[in-house]
Amino acid sequence: MKLKTLLAAVAVSALALSGCAVDHSGQDSAKPTLRLGYQTFPSGDLIVKNNKWLEEALPDYNIKWIKFDSGADINTAFIAKELDFGALGSSPVARGLSAPLNIPYSVAFVLDVAGDNEALVARNGTGINAIADLKGKRVATPFASTAHYSLLAALAQNNLSPKDVQLIDLQPQAILAAWDRGDIDAAYTWLPTLDDLRKTGKDLITSRQLAKDGKPTLDLAAVSNEFGAAHPDVVDKWRQQEARALTTIKDDPDAAAKAIAAEIGLSPDVVAGQLKQGVYLTPEQLTSPEWLGTEGAVGNIAKNLQSASEFLAEQNQIPSAAPLKTFQDAIYVKGLPGALAQ
Repeated sequence: MKLKTLLAAVAVSALALSGCAVDHSGQDSAKPTLRLGYQTFPSGDLIVKNNKWLEEALPDYNIKWIKFDSGADINTAFIAKELDFGALGSSPVARGLSAPLNIPYSVAFVLDVAGDNEALVARNGTGINAIADLKGKRVATPFASTAHYSLLAALAQNNLSPKDVQLIDLQPQAILAAWDRGDIDAAYTWLPTLDDLRKTGKDLITSRQLAKDGKPTLDLAAVSNEFGAAHPDVVDKWRQQEARALTTIKDDPDAAAKAIAAEIGLSPDVVAGQLKQGVYLTPEQLTSPEWLGTEGAVGNIAKNLQSASEFLAEQNQIPSAAPLKTFQDAIYVKGLPGALAQ
């Protein structure tokens, strides 16, 4: 009980200091508010936000989008009970579902599978041409993120431990500033910051290659267990809009790029190129045994999260890995596949 109280206090303090951006437009005090934590990597989440599809699908709710810099921050917000839904990577989810956090949320959607949209990049002029060359170098990544998980996996592949490099915890925008100053030699991060680093650096490995090597990472959307149990109809309508966004990415990439570009301040052409670097599932793939699965038959995403938990424990990032059942119980398959029908 003391640990939970401490975590909640830390969460509230972190939220107060994080300067999260909140969209309060069109709020009606007579309606309940749906609170969604999002990040600015290219995803269907931004298409839903930009087109105000949730406002259309859920007219009896205020829709409040809250911007975060990383999954670790979204975990903090869930601990503080500040969110109903949140977009975060598979590594933060694995950490969140494991002790000591034990966050009461469930995975309800797969936003994307990391491909070339997350990568380890070395700055030109540092003499780094391979991962083995990182020994003793300054390498930045947002701690407790999918990029952090992938960086540790890449180091382990090359017989390097985290202690063999100078690991620095920085959020994407801070990584770019440190890069431009020459304060760091390499970084593992995601789009859109990643493309800025690539202008004066080179890829050492991408998350697409790590996935082939058995260390896949995903961007997921989680729902608070309390909210999901009380409002399964709202979860269904939210998932329908997220599925609509995935269909838009596949069938109308120009419209998808335009909507995302408006949210992250880049040109549609640049965003279109970024979308090609990720892997976006179809609604049909989402409910396959490989991913979420269906009601009564949870998919392999639970095993993926357990594998991430085991790796984090091996790297001393968490005290111990959670059992497979913890992750199977935390996949929200209620109503699938019918709940994705548009």
